[in-house]
Amino acid sequence: MSQQTCFSPTQPSRGEVFLVGAGPGDPELLTVKAVRLMKQADVAVYDRLISAAILELLESHVERIFVGKEPEHHTLPQNEINQLLVELALRGKRVLRLKGGDPFIFGRGGEEIETLMAAGIPFQVVPGVTAAAGCAAYAGIPLTHRDYAQSCVFVTGHLKDGSLELDWPALAQPRQTVVFYMGLKSVHHICMKLREYGAADAMPVALVEQGTTPRQRVYCATLATLPASLQGAKVRSPALLIVGEVVNLRSRLAWFEPELTR
Repeated sequence: MSQQTCFSPTQPSRGEVFLVGAGPGDPELLTVKAVRLMKQADVAVYDRLISAAILELLESHVERIFVGKEPEHHTLPQNEINQLLVELALRGKRVLRLKGGDPFIFGRGGEEIETLMAAGIPFQVVPGVTAAAGCAAYAGIPLTHRDYAQSCVFVTGHLKDGSLELDWPALAQPRQTVVFYMGLKSVHHICMKLREYGAADAMPVALVEQGTTPRQRVYCATLATLPASLQGAKVRSPALLIVGEVVNLRSRLAWFEPELTR
C-alpha cells in the first residue's frame, strides 16, 4: 500500500508535519512508524508530557522546541503552536509534532491539522497509545470486563473555559468504566458529583500517577474515601482517574511494580 499524506493543492509547501502520538511515557510503547518518523525529523515541537527517555530517541541534530502547557501557564497559546507548525514547514522543515498519548484523544490534534490543512501543509498523523489504555494496563486494571463493565467512557477533567460541566447522570451509571483525563485538581469535585448523581459511595476508584514510567504510583480507594486518602500524598501530574468495579481487579492483576515506588 502506498503512503499518502493529506494536503491542499492550492498552496504547496516545501516541508511536512508529522503529528505523532508518543504514548503515556514508556518509550517502548511508541509505534514502529512513530520511531521511523522521529528519525526523519529536522525539528521537534514537543509537549510537557514527553519523557526524557523519548526525547533521547531523536537524532542529535534535531532542533527542539518546547511548547508545553501547565495549568494556568502555557508556554505558547494553542493558536500560536498551530501557526508555528505552519511557519516551520514553509521553511522546508520536516516537523515532528510530538504529543503525549494519542493526538486525537484530548490532544488538540484536530485543531492543529485544521490549521495545516488551511495552509496547504502536507502532514501525517500517527496514533499513540492513549493514557487510559496504557496507564490502566500498567496498573493491572482492565478497562472492560464481561463481569463488571460493558462500556468505557473517556472524559476530560477540565474544559476549555476551566469549568467541569459534564453529563453526571450518565457518568454515574453502573456497569461501566469512566476514565478522567487531566482531573488531578478536580478529584474532590468529581467524586462528589458522581456520588450526588447516584454512584455508590463504595464504588472503587484508582488514581494512577505517572503511569507506565518508573515513577508510577497507584492509589486505590472509593468515591467516598479517595479525596481524604490523597491528603499529603503530593501526587504529581500526569495522573489519571479510573472509576468502576474493574478497579477491584488490580489486587489480583497488578504486574508492574517500578523499583522507584517500592
